[in-house]
Amino acid sequence: MTQSRGYNPDEIRQAKGVGYRIWTQFTRMLKKNPNMIVGLIILLVFSLMTIFADFLVKYDPVAIDPTDRFMPPGEKHWFGADNIGRDVYARVVFGGRVSLLVGFMVAIFVTLAGLFIGLVSGYSPKLDMFVQRIMDALMSFPTLLLALALIAMLGGSVWNVIAVITIVDTPRMVRVVRSSVLSVREQQYVEAARGIGAPTPRILFSHIAPNTMAPVIVQATYFFALAILTEASLSFLGLGIPPEDPSWGNILSLGRKHLQQAFWIAFFPGLVLTINVLAMNLVGDGLRDALDPKLSRRA
Repeated sequence: MTQSRGYNPDEIRQAKGVGYRIWTQFTRMLKKNPNMIVGLIILLVFSLMTIFADFLVKYDPVAIDPTDRFMPPGEKHWFGADNIGRDVYARVVFGGRVSLLVGFMVAIFVTLAGLFIGLVSGYSPKLDMFVQRIMDALMSFPTLLLALALIAMLGGSVWNVIAVITIVDTPRMVRVVRSSVLSVREQQYVEAARGIGAPTPRILFSHIAPNTMAPVIVQATYFFALAILTEASLSFLGLGIPPEDPSWGNILSLGRKHLQQAFWIAFFPGLVLTINVLAMNLVGDGLRDALDPKLSRRA
């Protein structure tokens, strides 16, 4: 008679693989950070609203109705109408597509560029001096001033705004990655990899990069929120997204001209912008608390 073999929990978890461990750590992180759950829910709601805007909005965001000029918020126009009768609610929802797209794409591009440049700079002393002088030159200019100069040369469009904000923010991510690489490259497992003749790309991306991801992930959430604010600032000044493409920034720019007559034109996009930036900051704080070993031990 064969006797059934018992399995211990460690063997079961190992059999389920990396995906199970990541999911377990993620759910544990959410349980410890209720504020992070709130931030994720807010971002998810606004993202879904912008994706399905065609089904949630009954007005065309660029349709003009002179009879509804400066109509206050009510049953017909939930967020009121602007100076030429366009529905503010429709423009805010559709404008979220542009603003959130800028935030997500800048966060992705800045993370990828900063990770690659920071890894190379931190690992190679010969290249470090050259790379850091370029980063210092870019960081010597005020962020908004440099963005204004670049967007004035390239012209206002969604992808030009994304490219400009990526160029402006990448040096800060490079500094974060480089500082992590400098502390990791002298570890014993990196020395062992060099000792057995592992190629440099493998050392960088298999041994060093995974151990620098915690601060990089946290910084990515910061750059997401910062990109939305920078886009809003550029559009507010008239050098960002073209007026025919609604974004939270250019709606605010229009609303500031009519604050006394129709405050709702600026109030609602400003409110939505603030809520989304706050939500991403909550997510970033939650990730920082979960990924920082010192904070985790205190908890």
